[in-house]
Amino acid sequence: MKLVIITGLSGSGKSTTLHTLEDLGYYCIDNLPVFMLETFGRELGRELARSGDQTFPYRLTAVGIDARNQSGSLPRAAAAVSEMRNQGIDCQILFLEAEDETLLKRFSETRRKHPLTDPDRPLAEAIQLERTLLEPLLGNADLRIDTTHTNIHELRGIIHRRLMDAPSKRMSILFQSFGHKHGVPGDADFVYDVRCLPNPHWKAELRSLTGRDQAVMDFLGRDGQVRRMQDHIGHFLEAWIPAFEEEGRSYLTIAIGCTGGRHRSVYLAERLARHFQALGYQVLTRHRELP
Repeated sequence: MKLVIITGLSGSGKSTTLHTLEDLGYYCIDNLPVFMLETFGRELGRELARSGDQTFPYRLTAVGIDARNQSGSLPRAAAAVSEMRNQGIDCQILFLEAEDETLLKRFSETRRKHPLTDPDRPLAEAIQLERTLLEPLLGNADLRIDTTHTNIHELRGIIHRRLMDAPSKRMSILFQSFGHKHGVPGDADFVYDVRCLPNPHWKAELRSLTGRDQAVMDFLGRDGQVRRMQDHIGHFLEAWIPAFEEEGRSYLTIAIGCTGGRHRSVYLAERLARHFQALGYQVLTRHRELP
């Protein structure tokens, strides 16, 4: 039994995420009040115990919870999650977010009303209020996804890759490259800055290529600094990922950034992903600045 609680900021992609999970076979419920989540969890546990794993009709379930729960009930969601886990339900919280400027633009383009706006509260203030109300859920999130630089099709792909059933029970690790000049990802657990490494951008024959092209891989692979950086990051993660697994974490996002996000960060993300995949982890790669 797997229950995913979808929450986060309005305009960050919660509806898209629920629709994607529904397409993947999840039974989805949107905007469930937190007080009903507690009851829902208890009934799921009873039904799971009665019917057994094989015949349980709600083996994959997703529930949307948002800031319209304004009665002070949002902090109770964490207690409800703990109770469901004690009943044998694999319960996870997925938190979606985006930068304020992006959210303002999305609401302007769609002309939809933010659920917390009113005649005395403009959109910008509603977004800040929503961030405050959702802090208890953010603090207990198992997985955060920043959709600032993500379109609807990319988000569907991320959800599909990170939440689909996988044969391995080991932690899911996402290695994400990015360009510092476009902003640091807000959903990363670890951020590594590799701008100190030799930059293929200053080689005219390499400038139009990416870290996935053989010429760039040969250029970076020959450099001792690049190899040391890769080894140091790899050794650190090898030492500490097991500690996160023991804590019960299922997801980890490793962000690697260079200046433009096309050469050095892409190369290292690919190399590290290949290394940890060989160690038996569920590994994903995403290159934010590449088409």
